[in-house]
Amino acid sequence: MDASNSNPTDSGTSGTTHASGTAPEPRDNGRRETGDERADRQWAELIQEVRVAQTGVQILFGFLLTVVFTPRFAELDDTDRTIYIVTVILGSTATGALIGPVSFHRIVAGRRIKPHAVVWASRLTLVGLVLLLGTLTAALLLVLRVATDNTVVPWLVAGVVAWYLLCWFVLPAWARYKHTSAD
Repeated sequence: MDASNSNPTDSGTSGTTHASGTAPEPRDNGRRETGDERADRQWAELIQEVRVAQTGVQILFGFLLTVVFTPRFAELDDTDRTIYIVTVILGSTATGALIGPVSFHRIVAGRRIKPHAVVWASRLTLVGLVLLLGTLTAALLLVLRVATDNTVVPWLVAGVVAWYLLCWFVLPAWARYKHTSAD
């Protein structure tokens, strides 16, 4: 979500008045929408995005919770158990952050603060994505340490993390920079 579109203090106006003395029309990349309409649209878009991430993190977290009950878990060394515990904690916090926008909306619904709710829900979602990145990294590290030669594991994990960073943060940041005007 474009941060410039999620700032509730940004009225989307040019800051000047028309010759008639009236405030200018809101502008949002050619859209003609009120602040409430904009917040409604942004909320709907955010919730659609969160649904995808929520499903993935909840399935991953569910599988992580079952690992401790498998016979192979008892064979893990202390390092792998520590990695597992960190992975479960990261998965739990990612789940909380990605479910947070739903709870946030439910608690503030009807209070006429949707633009602010969109900003906070967007922040929770971003935190959730960072925590999901940590969860996936730790889970991959654990699985590869158990499944293969430890000398290649750091390289494999680093490559996958670089891919996640490219897909989730670098490409969107580049597109935002490249295709967003300064005005």
